[in-house]
Amino acid sequence: MRRADRLFDIIQVLRLARTPITAAAIAAELEVTPRTVYRDIATLQARRVPIEGAAGLGYVLRRGFELPPLMFTEEEAEAIAVGLRLLRRTGDPGLAAAARTVVAKLAAVIPEGMRAHLAAAPLHVSARGASAPTAIDFSVIRAAIRRARKLRIDYTDGKGRESTRTVRPIAVEYYVEATLLCAWCELRDDYRHFRADRIGALHVLEASFAEEAERLTAGWMALTRPA
Repeated sequence: MRRADRLFDIIQVLRLARTPITAAAIAAELEVTPRTVYRDIATLQARRVPIEGAAGLGYVLRRGFELPPLMFTEEEAEAIAVGLRLLRRTGDPGLAAAARTVVAKLAAVIPEGMRAHLAAAPLHVSARGASAPTAIDFSVIRAAIRRARKLRIDYTDGKGRESTRTVRPIAVEYYVEATLLCAWCELRDDYRHFRADRIGALHVLEASFAEEAERLTAGWMALTRPA
């Protein structure tokens, strides 16, 4: 572990601690020696990080201390880079555009030496994935989920049968082959998954299901994400 990363991690451990924490406990968490922790704490104190305490008694970070806006290790930067590139495979143009702005915002606040690593990490993700639907806008679906607004959709199932449904959108699931709108279907009085590329039209209704949203989401999670 680079020393800069270790100094950052010590601050993080102290920030999360509710009571004074000893150098031995910090050392065990970071897998270093207590002597290394004592030396690093002395360095941080010399840099005016408000750490109070003493050897044997424990250390605390004075309230109100804020870290620089964003600090990442090289592996964290690579994880971000891969995650943002994977968004190209969702077939969701809104998320893909948001990923590009996230990169720009991160580049503005992370240390200069990390910017190139974030933008040009030698990790490549295939662009192949679900195709973007032409009849609907994913951003409208995601907004309806956040605001617990019902949707009316025109849908064609796998056998070519057409129907109009009023649904209570719960989630969006992204797969390589397709993207699914997960919802409570009022026509079937049950949970249903609708392929986005089979939705012919979509309208946001004024009707809200805010009082039921948490219960519906919990029920869907219990069915699709069993413990």
